[in-house]
Amino acid sequence: MDINFPLILVIAVFISGCVALLDKLWLSKKRSATTLEPAIVEYSKSFFPVLFIVLILRSFIAEPFQIPSGSMIPTLEVGDFILVNKFTYGLRLPVVRTKVVNLSDPKRGDVMVFFPPHRKQYFIQRIIGLPGDEINYVDNELFVNGEKVSESLQARLPTSQPSYELFTEQLGDVDHQTRKEIMFSEAYYNPRFVRNYTVPVGHYFMMGDNRNNSSDSRVWGPVPEENIVGKAFAIWMHWEGFNSLPSFSRVGSIQYRC
Repeated sequence: MDINFPLILVIAVFISGCVALLDKLWLSKKRSATTLEPAIVEYSKSFFPVLFIVLILRSFIAEPFQIPSGSMIPTLEVGDFILVNKFTYGLRLPVVRTKVVNLSDPKRGDVMVFFPPHRKQYFIQRIIGLPGDEINYVDNELFVNGEKVSESLQARLPTSQPSYELFTEQLGDVDHQTRKEIMFSEAYYNPRFVRNYTVPVGHYFMMGDNRNNSSDSRVWGPVPEENIVGKAFAIWMHWEGFNSLPSFSRVGSIQYRC
């Protein structure tokens, strides 16, 4: 389970704010002019405005995330640092994620951060199916509402193990790349094959762009609307770890990196 940073931030804002308010209304009046502020009061008054601004920005404007896995290759690579828009799909309260202002609905092709239905961990994948859509994924081909999703072969990587093909896929108004294994076994990937699946109301069908190496809605089902975190919109840095230097060569928009 990921560290619940929003909860930690809310608690820190609450405690520092209460200490600062208590000092303003009561404690400061009992101190003499020559008495120093207690350390906890000094730190609370210093950190509260900073923490409060960070809470507002992360909860309602944008939040940074790091890509930990290869499920979205080639669109997103392991080590990419991304920004997630927190208001595109509506404003939600921190921690409880209750929507308080509805602005727009997720669209097919969006790259979205969410909590899957089976665990409390951030995932990032692409929206394939909207509520009511019929999804079929058979023989490495995707069908939405009975129509095959348009794709064109861009490159073959036969020297890698396993070998891959790169496609440009058109999903709604979004053109993006996908990666598929050339030597491919339906029996081996049987849990990830979907036939005639209708997305329930209030849910979204998610898939990774790395189609044969992604744990997504083909495995654990659709994502309920209340599990949405936000829409990923930009890469702002790439850093694989402490044994490498940060890179800004991949900075740019996420959706249209074709």
